[in-house]
Amino acid sequence: MIQSTTGDKAGPDVRPYGTWPSPVSAGLVAGRTVALSDVRVDGGDIYWIEGRPAEGGRRVLVRARADVVADVTPAPFDVGTRVHEYGGGAYAVRDGRIAFSNRRDGSLWLLENGNPRCLCARAGLRYADLTFSPDGRFLFCVREDHRAVDEEPAAAIVVLDCAEAGDPAFNDGVPLVMGPDFLSSPRPSPDGRYLAWIEWDHPAMPWDATRLRIASLLCEGDDPPRLAAPWTAAGGKGLAESVIEPCWDATGRLLALSDRSGWWNLYAFDTTFGAPKALAPMHAEIGQPHWVFGLRSYVPLDNGDILAMVIEAGEARLVSIHDGKATAVTLGSPSGCPVPVAGAGFAWLDAPSDNAAAVVRGQPGQTPHVLRRATELPLGAADIALPRPIEFPLPGGDGAGHAFFYAPANARYIGPAGEKPPLVVMAHGGPTGRASAAFSFKVQWWTSRGFAVVDVNYGGSVGFGRAYRQRLEGQWGVVDVDDCIAACDHLARTGQVDPARIVIRGSSAGGLTVLLALARSDLFAAGTSLYGVTDLRALARDTHKFESRYLDTLVGPYPADEATYLARSPLTQVAGIHVPVLFLQGLDDAVVPPAQAESMVAALRARGVPCALYEFAGEGHGFRQEATIRRAWELELAFYQQVLALPVSPAPAVDLVADGQAQAL
Repeated sequence: MIQSTTGDKAGPDVRPYGTWPSPVSAGLVAGRTVALSDVRVDGGDIYWIEGRPAEGGRRVLVRARADVVADVTPAPFDVGTRVHEYGGGAYAVRDGRIAFSNRRDGSLWLLENGNPRCLCARAGLRYADLTFSPDGRFLFCVREDHRAVDEEPAAAIVVLDCAEAGDPAFNDGVPLVMGPDFLSSPRPSPDGRYLAWIEWDHPAMPWDATRLRIASLLCEGDDPPRLAAPWTAAGGKGLAESVIEPCWDATGRLLALSDRSGWWNLYAFDTTFGAPKALAPMHAEIGQPHWVFGLRSYVPLDNGDILAMVIEAGEARLVSIHDGKATAVTLGSPSGCPVPVAGAGFAWLDAPSDNAAAVVRGQPGQTPHVLRRATELPLGAADIALPRPIEFPLPGGDGAGHAFFYAPANARYIGPAGEKPPLVVMAHGGPTGRASAAFSFKVQWWTSRGFAVVDVNYGGSVGFGRAYRQRLEGQWGVVDVDDCIAACDHLARTGQVDPARIVIRGSSAGGLTVLLALARSDLFAAGTSLYGVTDLRALARDTHKFESRYLDTLVGPYPADEATYLARSPLTQVAGIHVPVLFLQGLDDAVVPPAQAESMVAALRARGVPCALYEFAGEGHGFRQEATIRRAWELELAFYQQVLALPVSPAPAVDLVADGQAQAL
C-alpha cells in the first residue's frame, strides 16, 4: 500500500526500492534521445554528428550557422566509418567544403554548395580520420583495405585530389604511408611542408606503444603530394611509449601527447630532430584511449596558449597551458576539448552530470548557449542521481580502487525506513576505458526506479596514469573482477546498499567481467552481459584486426598461453555460475560475434542454470535502432525485478530456461 511519509499528500510516497514508477521511460531513452558526437568548427560554423535511433541509428551531419541549425547530409547518407570497426574521424570541413564517409558502403563523398559528389566507391575499402590540406584541395585519410579475403586488412595513409573528377569506382587514393599494421592521425603542417602521423604494430594497442612520424611533403605542379625523408620523433625502438594526437599550432610547432612520464602529458616537437619539450608536466592525463579516430584532448589557441582537457582521479576538467603552467578554466562540462569559433568563443559537446549532453557555444565563465540537446529531460533536480566519487580498499592492500556511486533519486518516492536499496554494478567496456561522471541513462534508468548504481573504474581504467592502466596487463578477468567485488564489499559494509540484492551488468569486455564475477563470487543475485566476451580463445581467433592481438597484453600470447585463456574464459567457468543470466546480442557484431553468447547460453542451460538470450537483427557491437534499445532496457528491468522478486504489478515474466529457446515477455 502506498503511503505518504509525512501525511502531506505533496510529499514523497513510500515504495520498495526498485519498484518506483519512473519518468525515464523506454520511449525517452530509445526514441526521443539522439547521440551527439564529433563537434568541429569551420570559421563561424559549428558542425556535429547526430545518431538518430528513430531513423534506424542513421548518423547525420548537422550545422549551426548563425544559430540556425540544419541537417547537412540528407537521407540515406549515414556519416560514419567502420575502420577498426569502431570508426571515428568520419568527416572533415574546411572553408565550407565537407568530406565525409558513408558508413553503409564505405564510399567517400565531397559536399560543395550543398551538392554531394562521390570521390571514391571501391568495394572493400574504408576511410577514416579525414583531414584537408591547408589549401583545401587534397584530402588525407587512413584507408583500410579489406579486398584480400584471406589476409588482414591493410592500412595506409592516402591522399585524394578533391579537384579531380575521375571515376569513383577506380579512385582509391594515392598511398603515402604503407607497412605498419596500424596508422592514424595524418596531420599536415599549416605551411604544407610536413606531414605528421601515428603508427604502431601488433601486438601493441595505441595506448601501449606507438610512433610519432614526420616527413616532408613534396608537391610538384598539380600532382598529389608525396613524402620524403620520414623520421621518428617519438616512440619506437622497443619503447613502451604511447604517443597520440599530433597537432600543429599556428607557428608550425608540432604538439603531441606522450605517456613517457607515466601520464599522458603535452609535449612540443620540432622538425630539426631536437628532443621533445614537456609543456606543464602533471600527474594527470591529457588524453584518452584511441578506440576511435579523431579524438581531441587539447587545442592550440591563436594567442599561443593551449586549451586542454585534463582527467585527474577519473574526473575531467579544463586548463589553459601557458609558459609551463596550467590554469583552471571554467567552460561547462566538455566531453572533449572545446574548439574556438571565429569571433564567438568556443563550441563543444557539453556532458554535465545533471542534464543530457548538448552541443553548445560559449565563453569561459558564462552560461553556454545550447545549439542542440540530446533530449529534453522530464526530470527535476531531485529526480537526477549525481555521481559521488568513492575510493575503496583493494584486495591485498594494493592501494585504492575508484568508482562513481549513485544513490537512488526520484522526487516522488522514497524507500521504506530501514530498507537498503538494491545495487546495480556496472563494469565498463574496453577494458581500456573509464567510467564517466557525465549524465547517462544507463545510470538514471536504474536510480530513478530506486536502485543504487556503482560504476567501477577497475584496474586498467584510464585517467589514473599508466601504472594504474597496467594493473590489468596479464590480469584481465582477475583484477577487474576483484575490483568490482571490492567496490560491492565496501558499499555493503558501509551500509549503503542491500548486500542480498546486488546485480552486475556490462557490455563487450565488461560482459566478461560480469560472467567471471558471477562464477567467482556469491555476492551477485544475477547478471546481464550485453554482447560480452565469453570465450577468449575464440575471441583471439575470430575478432577483427584492431583487437586481434589485444589479448597478448591482457592475457598472454596465444596459443602459447592457451591454458590461461581457458582458465579466464567464462565458458570454462560455467560450473561456478548458479544465478540467472541475461544475454543481449547483435547478430551483425563483428567484434564479439553472436557465437560467443550462444555457446555460453548452451553451456549454462546444459547445467540447469536459468538464462535468457535475445538476439537483434541488424545490430552490431552496440545497439543503434530505436526498437532494439527500447526492448533491451525493458528486458533488463523486467529481468532484475523478476530475479529479485520485487513487488511490481504486473509481475515480470522473462522466460528463464535451462534448455530450449527463451520466449519474449
